[in-house]
Amino acid sequence: MSSHDERRPPIGSSSTGRGESPADEGSDWRPTATWELLRKRVALLHELRAFFDGRGFLEVDTPILSTDTVVDRHIDPFAVPLGHGAAGEQMLAWLQTSPEFAMKRLMAAGGEAIYQVTHAFRRHEAGTLHNPEFTIVEWYRRGDAMADGMRLLSEFCQSLLGTPPAVPLAYRAAFDRYASVDPVFATLGELADAAHHHGVAVPASMAAADRDTWLDLLLVSLVEPRLGQDAPVILHDYPQSQAALAVVRPEHPPVAERFELYVRGIELANGYHELLDAEVLRARIHANNAARATAGKSRLPEESRLLAAMEHGLPGCTGVALGFDRLVMLATGAKNLAEVMAFPFDRA
Repeated sequence: MSSHDERRPPIGSSSTGRGESPADEGSDWRPTATWELLRKRVALLHELRAFFDGRGFLEVDTPILSTDTVVDRHIDPFAVPLGHGAAGEQMLAWLQTSPEFAMKRLMAAGGEAIYQVTHAFRRHEAGTLHNPEFTIVEWYRRGDAMADGMRLLSEFCQSLLGTPPAVPLAYRAAFDRYASVDPVFATLGELADAAHHHGVAVPASMAAADRDTWLDLLLVSLVEPRLGQDAPVILHDYPQSQAALAVVRPEHPPVAERFELYVRGIELANGYHELLDAEVLRARIHANNAARATAGKSRLPEESRLLAAMEHGLPGCTGVALGFDRLVMLATGAKNLAEVMAFPFDRA
């Protein structure tokens, strides 16, 4: 497969290469991807669907615009005004940051194994590996424990990227190996010392940072770049405080049954052995909103139809969300998302 360090004519330029380049004045109407990359993108979509169809998954389609939204302390959805209600209150819907809530409602309504390819939207996300609008692949399978979900994710990576099987690596072991610190029992001072010892640039804002913010800094700076260089790595057993919507396994110390796939230092997918208890989810949503308020962010709706579905009964399952644009990058050797998208946000 050819490297994408070499420049190719953009879509719409002449076959002789005499067309304008994307950087030329007045050419920002042009796509940033080449026809070759867009054809490869479509081929990967066909392979992806064949992978899931061959394993008995049903492709589903859920709303992109909803009055429900995932409440995360770090992820900011786009709000869409719907006008005013009978009492004069502003009514809002949200462009979905993930199809998670709706897909879990389908699982609670009898779903066995489902997947979806759709667009997701997140504010304040732009860069080499981020775009405010991106393509997400998400899937759920009834009865899967975390080990089953990790195995299926490894098979997916082998099938779509031609990699060796993924290597499992516990979060705590990864920090010990690459950051020389215990992420569970180290004090904030010890986490800061580990950052300074390894030459990590520590922003001034870290002086008031909480434990998970320090862990994220060490993860991004020291751990992630080392993961998946020879074979894909699935990082698993996250700290309880980073459970998100994963179940917590009651051991000492408790760990979240959450896992993430890394290929060549890039985070490609995030998975959970799914939380089933609606009251626990309510408490986590409330805590996330409190953290958002402390950070000066707007609160998000705390009631959702997902909670009602969980009260009805969400079956035991594992779910995974994967960034399809990043998958195309890794499959083609592209260096940034703009190379594999027709129109990234600055040309949308």
